[in-house]
Amino acid sequence: MSDPLSWASYRAHWRGADYAASPEPHSLELWIRLRSPEPADGFEEVEPGCHVRTVPASECAALYFVTTVCGWRGEWFHVHDEREDQLLLEYAGGSALTAAELGMERVERGVYRLWVPREEITDLQEHAVQLNVGNQHF
Repeated sequence: MSDPLSWASYRAHWRGADYAASPEPHSLELWIRLRSPEPADGFEEVEPGCHVRTVPASECAALYFVTTVCGWRGEWFHVHDEREDQLLLEYAGGSALTAAELGMERVERGVYRLWVPREEITDLQEHAVQLNVGNQHF
């Protein structure tokens, strides 16, 4: 995983490389703001260690939404936050009964969260979903 504090983010593949990214809607088309920790051609340093270049989405070979997922007590969860040695998990299953059996707290209809000790977590990994924006499939 690229940044353990970034539990959900965008990533773009542009000119043969992957970049941390963020969509930037414009009036006529979608643009993608690419970020690089290193200087690169056409990138502007906006702060130390952060170089940015904005390109039309059509120039990107792929655009992904990346989340962090993990296993806990035989179920899958999305990771939302971290504090000390705990992770905030959101239940990814669709069973309110299972969520209740796991001791999850209902934060809104269908959404269950719980702080869990990091050492109990298994299979911590990124899950990337390729996005289809407008008529373009990235």
